Amino acid sequence: MKKVTHAVIPVAGFGSRMLPLSKSIPKELLPLGRLPVIHYVIEEAIAAGIKHIVLVTHPQKQAIENYFDINVELDTALRESGKISLADNLQWLPDDVKISSIRQGKRLGLGHAVGAARPIIDGHHFAVLLPDVVIDPFKTNYAKQNLAYMTQQFLETGHSQILVDPVAEEDIHKYGVAELGEETKIYAKSQTNASLPVTGFVEKPDAKEAPSNLAVVGRYVFDCQILDYLDRTAPDKKGEIQLTDAIDALIQSAPVDVATMIGNSFDAGNMSTYLEAFNYFSEQQL
Repeated sequence: MKKVTHAVIPVAGFGSRMLPLSKSIPKELLPLGRLPVIHYVIEEAIAAGIKHIVLVTHPQKQAIENYFDINVELDTALRESGKISLADNLQWLPDDVKISSIRQGKRLGLGHAVGAARPIIDGHHFAVLLPDVVIDPFKTNYAKQNLAYMTQQFLETGHSQILVDPVAEEDIHKYGVAELGEETKIYAKSQTNASLPVTGFVEKPDAKEAPSNLAVVGRYVFDCQILDYLDRTAPDKKGEIQLTDAIDALIQSAPVDVATMIGNSFDAGNMSTYLEAFNYFSEQQL
């Protein structure tokens, strides 16, 4: 099986949970310490072997495309003023990594956003990374290890992989959680990755009714057949195409695994958790 070298990052959303900050600045470009949120997500993908990153974007998010492009005027001005090192640091993307953009058009849910990348990723295995979820890049390179583990498991088994992490009982209702069998199972945090077969997902269940405490983190690895399931997925009550619905349909005909996460993740798309993440990242970079 060929390697997983493509990744989709959906960035077309309004970022309504981050208003008013995100009114004029894409939430993906808000700072975590010295770098914008999406910078860490892109670095994570590259470290895990991704070579072609597809940003599913919107006309109002052009600033994200500009961030990864070369500003010739700025580059020239920095070099002419002797700031060679700073100019070089701004061109940090490896030569063998390509970033493409494709517009989602109407914002019709995460599944719709992933499906919008079909013209570029069709025929390729690919990862999906949510841009407001950042895995701690400062502790033993866990960010690379998680995604690299998922891609390797996918190559060895052919099973799509979905990253999950145990959450506290009082927080279960905030997440989509994995269903692994008939009995409710409570998992503890581990220092090693593991893959477990999943039978479905339950969106934001009450803790007493939840099939497990394994919450979806925001990292996925798929065979391109998921695109066909997305095409057949009916809109929900809000008129949106949900990725979870397509995954549930996929599970009925093909094995899917959840991969347990090592390290910690940060929700940079919610104001309170973003502020906590900002403080942590800033302290690490002092």
